[in-house]
Amino acid sequence: MAGDDPGTSVHFRLQIDGIDLGNWSGCDGLGCEVELEQYQEGGNNEFVWQLPSRLRYSNVTLTRPLTRDTAKVSSYLAQLPSGVRRGTAQIAALRPDLAMLVQWGLADVVLVRWSGPSFDPNRSEVASESIELAYHGFLEVGG
Repeated sequence: MAGDDPGTSVHFRLQIDGIDLGNWSGCDGLGCEVELEQYQEGGNNEFVWQLPSRLRYSNVTLTRPLTRDTAKVSSYLAQLPSGVRRGTAQIAALRPDLAMLVQWGLADVVLVRWSGPSFDPNRSEVASESIELAYHGFLEVGG
C-alpha cells in the first residue's frame, strides 16, 4: 500500500504560532526522556528502585541550505526584540511530493538560537542556516 511506505527523502515544515517558517532539510533532537530517581530500600540488596520523576524535553534543531524561506525567518527574528514569549509550534515531516507523513505539535516553544551562514571565499560549501527551539511538551495534532 502506498500510504504505508516509510518516509524517504523527508524534509520538514516549521510553523510557530501559525507563522510559516518554510521547509527544512534536517531535524535533530526531537524527543523526550523520563528522569529517574534511584531509591535504595533498606534490607533489599537485590536491586535499586528506579522511580520516574519528571519529563525532560531536548531542544530541537532544524537545518537547511539558504532558500527564499530564509526571508521568513529574518522577519520572525526581527520581531524578537519586542518580546520573547512562549508559543506553539508544528513540525511536519513531508514526503518529496509534499504529502504530510507525520506532524508533531510542541508546547511552550521558545526560539533559543538561530545560526546563519559563514561565507569563506577559500571554501566552496553550501550556505546554510539552523534554528533551535526549546519546548515543554507535545500537543495532540491532527493528521
